[in-house]
Amino acid sequence: MTTQTQQQNKNGYFGEFGGAFVPPVLENKLKDLANFFFKTAFTEEFEKEFIHLLKTYVGRPSPLYYAKRLSEHIGSKIYLKREDLNHTGAHKINNTIGQILLAKRLGATQILAETGAGQHGVATATAAALFGIKCKVFMGAEDVERQKLNVNRMELLGAEVVSIDAGQGTLKDAVDAALGYYIEHPDAYYLLGSAVGPHPYPTMVAHFQSIIGKEARKQFLEAEGKLPDSIVACIGGGSNAIGLFKEFIPDENVKIYAAEGAGEGLDTKRTAATLNLGKRMIFQGSDSLCLTDEDGNPTGSYSIAAGLDYPGIGPEHAYLKEIKRVEYHAITDREAVNAFKLISEKEGIIPAIESSHAVALAAKLFKNKSETVIINLSGRGDKDVERL
Repeated sequence: MTTQTQQQNKNGYFGEFGGAFVPPVLENKLKDLANFFFKTAFTEEFEKEFIHLLKTYVGRPSPLYYAKRLSEHIGSKIYLKREDLNHTGAHKINNTIGQILLAKRLGATQILAETGAGQHGVATATAAALFGIKCKVFMGAEDVERQKLNVNRMELLGAEVVSIDAGQGTLKDAVDAALGYYIEHPDAYYLLGSAVGPHPYPTMVAHFQSIIGKEARKQFLEAEGKLPDSIVACIGGGSNAIGLFKEFIPDENVKIYAAEGAGEGLDTKRTAATLNLGKRMIFQGSDSLCLTDEDGNPTGSYSIAAGLDYPGIGPEHAYLKEIKRVEYHAITDREAVNAFKLISEKEGIIPAIESSHAVALAAKLFKNKSETVIINLSGRGDKDVERL
């Protein structure tokens, strides 16, 4: 499972973005984690266990499905990478299995996590239950209300869900709380769910999620005998997107697009479009882009999709935008809801509202273009049906 991460700057920088800006109590711990990751995750023994669990427990490889009726409606040949068919219903389980294997080898007795849509929380609680390790999940109070199904699932799996009332009660606030608890309990293992935060998390998460792009590339070549014209994913913090993109970045003929949550529009304050509107700053441990207020301070975000409702972005995505390798587009709540209904009716697949942003972008970009396209269907929509 050779990946580009082996050649990455081991200080965790992507161009000028990245790094680890953390309190002194965490500096050595994160350096030790980075060293352990690079020493351990690429060994034959680790990769064998990781792939075995992905195959027998998660259900990989996930299918690459030709969406015939959706293709006819859009006017391009659309393939869906079915991460919604993974155990727990989303791409998040790929990363939690990888990191729980690291945590196990490090002797961790408690796992910490943050979650927005709840999928990472469920995936972390699942992995912790699999290995019999205590689990504490931090979740914004707003997200606890709008994702009750996933809260119930986490608690059933034995995790403690900590509701955070601070701020807007969304993913940003859950990350703040999880990092704060981690600073006070450095003996725990913080299993961060997206490609954000201080080094080594963006690199680790991208590595474990890169299985998506590896499979999709091989599957598309088998189906079409060539690479796709374009690939598309939704983006909040950036894990499912970088997981698909990583394997295709060197292929200059493959165009790469990401859909972020515009919320009620780019001209409003109720948006989560960090890559369209964000400013460069140090935010939650890394030098990247973040939404700001008039005074240049980090501000809240808004999206109908809890998993996209985050004002920051992973540093690798900030870099890919800067070098113009990926185009980042903003999709409104209304566009996402319309796409949610469209794919449900056309394909009998109910997607996560997060993934619906990617479907909406593809419908806009490839209307009557006769292109071949992979959309990363990052999760299933059971959690969203009652809200939309």
